[in-house]
Amino acid sequence: MKKIMAAASFDKQKYYLDDEFSSLPQGIKDELQTICVYLAEKLMCTFAVGFHLESGDVYFETIRSEEILDFDDIGAELEIKALQKEKAELIKALKIWYIIYKTDKGEELKKELLEKGHVDL
Repeated sequence: MKKIMAAASFDKQKYYLDDEFSSLPQGIKDELQTICVYLAEKLMCTFAVGFHLESGDVYFETIRSEEILDFDDIGAELEIKALQKEKAELIKALKIWYIIYKTDKGEELKKELLEKGHVDL
């Protein structure tokens, strides 16, 4: 299963960030908005970023509009691969954040760290 975190629509000229992720640091939220809006405009689609719920892996998705007849699937894949390479650190940070704050495994990790006195949350 997947959960969309943020998306931008070329057709509707709108950006969306799920309220569940409003606790992300502002800099990361700004970067996500820039990525989504830029790629939605460049690829003329809806561009989404989200998480695979079980693993916490970040995914990118393009959703083509029915009105755009010349959507370039290959170009979109190449853009996503370039984004994954360029933003590897951001993707890694998002996955860690997701696992810590949104999964049972993260709750266990926080408890363990608190018990050992390694972290003040």
